[in-house]
Amino acid sequence: MSAQLIIEELTKSYQTGIPVLKGINLEIAGEGVTAIIGPSGTGKSTLLRCVNRLVEPSSGRILLKSDTKTTDLARVSGRALRHARRQVAMVFQEYNLVERLTVMENLLTGRLGYTPAWKAWLRWFESTDIERAYQLLEKVGLSHLANQRADALSGGQRQRVGIARALMQNPMLLLADEPTSSLDPKTSVEIMELMTELANAQSIPVVINMHDVELAKRFARRIVGMSGGNIVFDGSGDELTQQHLKSIYGGESWLV
Repeated sequence: MSAQLIIEELTKSYQTGIPVLKGINLEIAGEGVTAIIGPSGTGKSTLLRCVNRLVEPSSGRILLKSDTKTTDLARVSGRALRHARRQVAMVFQEYNLVERLTVMENLLTGRLGYTPAWKAWLRWFESTDIERAYQLLEKVGLSHLANQRADALSGGQRQRVGIARALMQNPMLLLADEPTSSLDPKTSVEIMELMTELANAQSIPVVINMHDVELAKRFARRIVGMSGGNIVFDGSGDELTQQHLKSIYGGESWLV
């Protein structure tokens, strides 16, 4: 199994001399779920946002590999960056839906990277895109809400729309930034099941930044623990011990 994402010596500083990421090295293989855990402020979200260039890396390489080419996401710009972003989809903690648009219209925004600006402005999308959107709505259980405005949905429904919108990109890689933190435990499990099932069906590797360790152990085949801007654990859920959790989160009074 060849790696699809290779991160080499990635650093990020928002303030001079105060790095948030301290030379991260990480390879993400071509399928399965990788969960990144760690305390708040340790750089988990920054790492994901460097990969899709919502945040500009300070140094290092972020190599996205396909069968035909390798792109350094840390260095591309302009049209090349827009094309690269088609391949890296993201599910957000706060959903990032356009509230006034319908569920269907929100899904179709996942095709904006492939659609001429004038067509997008007029909301003219290819029939194949519309058909694909209906298929995904069926898979996430929301086909009956295709014409419902996004601001009328529950949190779980909004995240289902977010997942379907991300998959509309036909990405090579799916990133998820705290996708369950605003949801109740039952809905969190449902969202993780759905995202894992759909990504596996398309052989899309998933990288999830999350706080819920038990949820990570349940769904991720690999867990990466971060602390202080460094990777301090990399292994399976079965290998993650309380000693590892102490090194990731610090202290032990919270452990049971």
